[in-house]
Amino acid sequence: MFTTVVITLPNFFQGEAERITSLLLEGKADLVHIRKPDSSLPEVERLLQAIPSELHPRLTLHEHFGLRESVGGLHLNSRCPSAPEGWQGRLSRSCHSIEEVAETKGLYDYVSLSPVFNSVSKRGYLAAFTAEQIDKARREGLIDERVFALGGVRLSMLEEVREMGFGGAMILGDAWR
Repeated sequence: MFTTVVITLPNFFQGEAERITSLLLEGKADLVHIRKPDSSLPEVERLLQAIPSELHPRLTLHEHFGLRESVGGLHLNSRCPSAPEGWQGRLSRSCHSIEEVAETKGLYDYVSLSPVFNSVSKRGYLAAFTAEQIDKARREGLIDERVFALGGVRLSMLEEVREMGFGGAMILGDAWR
């Protein structure tokens, strides 16, 4: 199964909860990662409260783990490198090299590898891997259903990402245009 993940913009915007809800209900996203690094816990809590509770199992927090009981997943990164004690839900992690994927993917439900393409939302954040490197990693079994492409992925590229051997795609900039 190929998984499509949409990552929120870092800042809040009018109608965001409604947009997240429609992405999930319309099948444009299987999961939504709530990534609000400069926001307070009450701000993120208000966003979660505005999203129908039946969709919360499909939400993943990148930080604000104090709200973990409200969602189905946590995503680890340099700001939040470990899950809270006793966490039983979905767990994912950011990786920035194929070697890091090889070392860690067995520990998580899925990992992201980035940047696979030139970023849509971050100027100067260019693809770090050649097509040959990705293909070699796929042939070696390093890129598989537990590795999701991140960085420059557009909604129109999902089939291309699937053909590259990734089990999913994580979309940021293109999902909010």
